[in-house]
Amino acid sequence: MSTLPDSSRRHLLKLMSGAPLLPFSSAIAGASAFLGGCGGSGGSDAPVALSSVSFSSMPAPTLANPAAMATTTVGSVMSVSFADSSKLDFTLAYQPFFITGDLVADGKGGKILAGGYYDINNQPIIDATVPGQERQYFSDSPDGTSLLTVEGAKVDGVKGKPVFAVVQFEYTTWAQDGKTDMYGKLPSPIAVLTLDQDTATGKLSLVKYHNVDTSKVNGLWITCGASLSPWGTHLSSEEYEPDAFVASNAQLKAFSKNLFGNEATANPYHYGHLPEVTVNTDGTGSIKKHYCLGRISHELVQVMPDRRTVFMGDDATNSGYFVFVADKENDLSAGSLYVARVGAGFSLDPAAAAASLSWIKLGSATSAEIKALVDGGIRPTDIMDVRSADPADATFRKVTSNGKTEWIKVINEKAAAFLETHRYAAYVGASMGFTKMEGTTVNIKDKVAYSALQNCQDSMVVGGKGYTAGNGISLDKALKAGAVMALNLKGGIKDDKGAAINSEWMPADTKALLVGEDIAADALGNTGNPNKVANPDNLKFSEKMRTLFIGEDSGQHVNNFLWAYNIDTKVLSRIMSIPAGGESTGLHAVDEINGWTYIMSNFQHPGDWGSIHNVVKDTLDPLIKANYKNKSGAAVGYLTGELKQFKLAK
Repeated sequence: MSTLPDSSRRHLLKLMSGAPLLPFSSAIAGASAFLGGCGGSGGSDAPVALSSVSFSSMPAPTLANPAAMATTTVGSVMSVSFADSSKLDFTLAYQPFFITGDLVADGKGGKILAGGYYDINNQPIIDATVPGQERQYFSDSPDGTSLLTVEGAKVDGVKGKPVFAVVQFEYTTWAQDGKTDMYGKLPSPIAVLTLDQDTATGKLSLVKYHNVDTSKVNGLWITCGASLSPWGTHLSSEEYEPDAFVASNAQLKAFSKNLFGNEATANPYHYGHLPEVTVNTDGTGSIKKHYCLGRISHELVQVMPDRRTVFMGDDATNSGYFVFVADKENDLSAGSLYVARVGAGFSLDPAAAAASLSWIKLGSATSAEIKALVDGGIRPTDIMDVRSADPADATFRKVTSNGKTEWIKVINEKAAAFLETHRYAAYVGASMGFTKMEGTTVNIKDKVAYSALQNCQDSMVVGGKGYTAGNGISLDKALKAGAVMALNLKGGIKDDKGAAINSEWMPADTKALLVGEDIAADALGNTGNPNKVANPDNLKFSEKMRTLFIGEDSGQHVNNFLWAYNIDTKVLSRIMSIPAGGESTGLHAVDEINGWTYIMSNFQHPGDWGSIHNVVKDTLDPLIKANYKNKSGAAVGYLTGELKQFKLAK
């Protein structure tokens, strides 16, 4: 780090006090503390206005450096510019709190397994697939993360300020024998991490790991993306809701056996909802599920600044745009559910005009009344009659839902709207033609929402599998690399019955913002242009940085990436590379906690090889096994920033 002349120290301090700083590494803790003691008083000490934040783009790792391909690699610089032409540059790095499978402090003087699985009685679920090496199952797929503070929090062992991270674990890919497929067969754990925030450096250190008791909500099903609500709770997800009309659902039976000890106990209607976690002052957490936001493939949701409107990702085949408008602020237990119909002109061309959205009201309900239906034993056949072949009966309606064609007659409309939401949305004419609609986020200043389409194929393409003519989504050809869509948010919108929707934050249209590019396999194996986003998944927007962060779940990039896209300059920068075969998850951009800015990031299933990895697999497999517990572990952590250089205004 360069040294400052005495005359410049006060000026740099003023700059730093107004900057969206990432936490410093310990290497400059002393310098940071020194600068913190150089402040003065008077008008001349007012912070200089922030002008912009940008990120340099790192190159994608190659086999010239296989070690970089087999771990998290960060090679980006964050530049903070000010109105007086001053500038600070920070070198970014990645700091994990743990690798799943580590034993970490439980806050009670003992240790607990990070990412460990528990049954309905909060007892460890044991992996016995390797005789003589029985162990507790733990996840290789940490996902949605929220960083937050709690007023009045006090946790033993915290020397600075207590900060909490809620982390959920989506699934584990394989049992330890490497052969037994465990996807979706275990109840997803969710944990509260108590972190000690160093007041001088912003560094976060793990003090306590608390596994949240999910028994009162019947366990959790495939928790994926997550977001922080405006009122400070963690909004989780349950994606790929189990089909209640499939009696021989092997995945649900295995899930039920592992959770309850009986493969027939789990009720599919208890899953596919929106869980909400509240962190307590002692670093523990409590959970509830909201049954009134639709039973869909819940991905990362975004609550708008009105604290009532919820824009939801729907990670499914034949998915749609869904919005929930709560009756009261800060309370998702009651409200109205809407689904979009896409107007003419839908396109993946960023230069094309936006396609309009109109909204169909599916119904209004409280969580309690829908949960009561489930707990009361409502059966699928009490809700609708579903046929896989044309019954030649005019009372049935042909729909395309969940990737297949069905004929449906609705019996109970309210139950259909909230428990068979995908089928019912298709039944009432919604545009259920998207494929794998992933994360959502919001740009408050510009009143724009962003939505990730991991793939644009099949049901989105004329003649493709699941395609429905006339639903507004009709591409001429597939784009497997996907796109990020931008949606303008407005008030004064009416639903299909002509009733006003009580929200000023409804998506009014949709257009492409960023699109990937399919390519013939390059020398490394990439089938998506490695210098463009491919298969976007997690999305988070930073208001202060004016930056959209994008995490990939790509089967087209040999290494998945975390990207930063400045919406003003239109510059796309690769800021981190994930271990090959892994997925970028757990993204959370936090503009300010006690004066510090954080970018949270996890990854999943390193070394989960696909055909695109044929060139690199043999070289990288032993490295990834050595780095991540024989490919059973994955990281939960965050990006750090170390001051690299400064440029002072003259």
